[in-house]
Amino acid sequence: VKVLTFREYTVKDEGCDAEIKVPQVQGLKDKKLENSINEKYLKEGKELYQGFTADMEELKKNGGGHMGISSGYEVKTDTDRILSIGRYTVNTVGSSSTQMKYDTIDKKKQVLLTLPSLFKDDQYIKVISDNIKKQMREQMKKDKDVTYWLDDPEIDPSEQFNQIKKDQSFYINKDGKLIISFDKYDVAPGCMGVVEFTIPTDVLSNILVGNEYIH
Repeated sequence: VKVLTFREYTVKDEGCDAEIKVPQVQGLKDKKLENSINEKYLKEGKELYQGFTADMEELKKNGGGHMGISSGYEVKTDTDRILSIGRYTVNTVGSSSTQMKYDTIDKKKQVLLTLPSLFKDDQYIKVISDNIKKQMREQMKKDKDVTYWLDDPEIDPSEQFNQIKKDQSFYINKDGKLIISFDKYDVAPGCMGVVEFTIPTDVLSNILVGNEYIH
C-alpha cells in the first residue's frame, strides 16, 4: 500500500499563490474503500482550488492584495498494520491558519479507523480530555513560552479547552500510541501552531476495545 501525489493545483498570480497536492492511496485490496478515500481527497483538493480562485477574483475586484494556500500530505505511520495519512492546509490571508486531517487505515482488515471505534463507549472523551489538560498544565509549568487556553481567568470559560470532540483528529504512530491533534488556534494561541498530545496507553487500557492498534 502506498501514497502518491495524484493531482497538483498551482496558481501564481499577482500576490496570490496556491499549491495544492492531492494524495492518492494505492494497493488496498478493498477497492471500494480505496476509491472512497481517493474520491474524498480529490473532492477536498478541487474544493480548495475552486474556493481559492473565487477568493482571488474577489480580491482583484477590491483592488488586489496577498493571499495564499498550501495544501499537501505526509505519511505519519506506515507499518505492516497501520497506514496514517495526515493532510494539511495552510491558509495565509493576513495571519495564517493551519488545519490537519488524518485517515488511519488498518491494512490487514482493510478498514478506516475512527476514534469512537477504538473504545468500548464514549468514556474516552473525558479520559483523554483529562489527560490532555494534565499535559497542558505540566508543559506550561515547565516552559513559560508554552500557552494553552486553560485555567486562564482572563479568557472566557466558553473559549477555554474543555474536552475533545467525539471525532477529534487523531492518528496512531509507529509505536502504537494514540496521538490527538488540534488545529492552529483550537486550544492555544497561533504561535503554538498545530499541537499534538501523545496519550499514555496505561490511561486508556481499561476503555479500549482491544490492544491490536494501541499498545
